Amino acid sequence: MTILVIHRNLRQVTDAARERNGLVLNSMGRRKGQLAFELKYRGRGGNREGAGRPKKPGAGVPHTRRPDLAARHPVHVTARVRDEAARLRSRALCRVILHALGAGRERDGFRLVHFTVQSNHVHLIVEARDAMALARGIQGLAIRIARAVNRALERHGKVFADRYHAHTLRSPTETANAVAYVLGNAHIHAARRGRPIRPDAIDPLSSAANRQLVAQPHTWLLRIGWTLGV
Repeated sequence: MTILVIHRNLRQVTDAARERNGLVLNSMGRRKGQLAFELKYRGRGGNREGAGRPKKPGAGVPHTRRPDLAARHPVHVTARVRDEAARLRSRALCRVILHALGAGRERDGFRLVHFTVQSNHVHLIVEARDAMALARGIQGLAIRIARAVNRALERHGKVFADRYHAHTLRSPTETANAVAYVLGNAHIHAARRGRPIRPDAIDPLSSAANRQLVAQPHTWLLRIGWTLGV
């Protein structure tokens, strides 16, 4: 099992989060280059050959009815873009995508709490009042991102390749793992390419470096619970 560790004092952050009763990451007020908590990635892929979910020809997210969602449960969302738009971390696109995320971070019953932008996909951790609010919130973000990408690349047509994948987070450990996976995603992909980056580096295209672009969490799991699961 692969473990990604970004060094800092975990106990300081978990204590601070419990004390303030609303803190997602105490590191955001610190200087860049310090994440201020130990980021552990447990078991999804990693820097090993053949890591990640195997791909099958024509595979995608099944078009089945999405399950009901309780407001107390955050959701980890993954959305992939088409090959011709797979330049999300390029200089031409990064700023407009960050702007799109910030503009759509909060709407009726929906909040974007964490994100990372990779070349061909985005990971989001969100809160939603129910399944309908989740669908509308993600749709709003996708539309904003697609318009920004098409405008910047002077193209037309679809940007996202398929339906988004949504995984409901139900426990402190599951939520902590998801936060670690999202905020450490750039480190994971760099390690897979054989080009690891400093473990204390903060991804500039993530919510760790752009706290002004996300909403404050309302769920117990993203306010306090995740600190109990690390």
